[in-house]
Amino acid sequence: MGAAIATYLVPNDGKLEQKAEQIALGLTVGSWTNLPEIDQQQLAKHKGEVSSVQVISEDQGLITISYPAVNFSADIPAILTTVFGKLSLDGKIKLIDLDFEPELAHRFPGPSFGILGVRNLLEVSNRPLLMSIFKGILGRDLVFFEKQLRASALGGVDIVKDDEILFDNPATPFEQRIAIAKKVLHETEQETGETTLYAVNLSGRSTELIEKAKRAVHLGASALLFNVFTYGLDTLQALTEDKDISVPILAHPSFGGAVTASATYGVGAPLWFGKLLRAAGADLVLFPSPYGSVALEKKAALGIAQELTKPNEAWKRALPVPSAGIHPALVPKLIEDFGKDSVINAGGGIHGHPDGATAGAKAFRQAIEAVQKGINLSDAASSHEELAKALDLWGGSKE
Repeated sequence: MGAAIATYLVPNDGKLEQKAEQIALGLTVGSWTNLPEIDQQQLAKHKGEVSSVQVISEDQGLITISYPAVNFSADIPAILTTVFGKLSLDGKIKLIDLDFEPELAHRFPGPSFGILGVRNLLEVSNRPLLMSIFKGILGRDLVFFEKQLRASALGGVDIVKDDEILFDNPATPFEQRIAIAKKVLHETEQETGETTLYAVNLSGRSTELIEKAKRAVHLGASALLFNVFTYGLDTLQALTEDKDISVPILAHPSFGGAVTASATYGVGAPLWFGKLLRAAGADLVLFPSPYGSVALEKKAALGIAQELTKPNEAWKRALPVPSAGIHPALVPKLIEDFGKDSVINAGGGIHGHPDGATAGAKAFRQAIEAVQKGINLSDAASSHEELAKALDLWGGSKE
């Protein structure tokens, strides 16, 4: 059945080996040396095993423990409860990694589409994808929604997503948003020759989400946005595994900072936003970029992207979507840091363009093309008005 192998960052009190053994036993069989031999034989397959103990500084150490899969059902909530349930309450300790042996890893679906599947839907293979966000949509009507969607698509945006705080409401009802998006994006595709996906925000009571997602697909939804950390990793997995929910799923990081922000408590960002979301089935994963006002430390952001894209026999690769504070001048840095197989995601960086969202999207596409051709953005701006105005507005690096 394999094992789940957890790595923890803990204070270095000079007794790391003792601490490791306490964790391994406390989260599995409870005690060992005082057990009769017959009990030890019976419980051996359940016992947690210390894999390694490492001093990394005077103040901190790393402990790695293997937990037999026979102890838990093959679902992420059970595994997290096993390896970090009550332990998360035990002072300064941070779960920074969680590996699954192959037999266990194959019990989780991974992305249904992944990088290649999303690219095939869009028929885009040779550049980073471009995503936009509806801005100022809360309290607005469907006319405003349609106008923003059309403008983004006409500018060359590949994916337009709902704001994560746009829930089902009387002004822009869930089903009507899908119907309008289907109509608008069919029209823009005829005009531009390019496909645009619309990711509708899937929300409501958890018990109703599967049926609501199926209804969305039936109505013509081309993607789903999902606030995974408020609804739960297991709910994401259930959506992924349902064959009738046949569209890509974008996982939003909302509430994730409550778990990852501390340097000494909680869960490591690459594991929380990266490996676990990939295992549960997210096709695209949004997370704070290292550049904006809601910035992640760069090492953590790059670690998330690595967990989403590195080879894994059990799971397809997922698309990293570094977000927040993104504007066209950052395109060289985004491509340098996250590569071609990523999504450039902008809200204000598109809608805040002096000539509107269509021009804002064009500025991003012009910047992407320039970087891929090895052309300095300032030089590219000399022949692209949209990019020139974007660089004038946002300043920053024009290299």
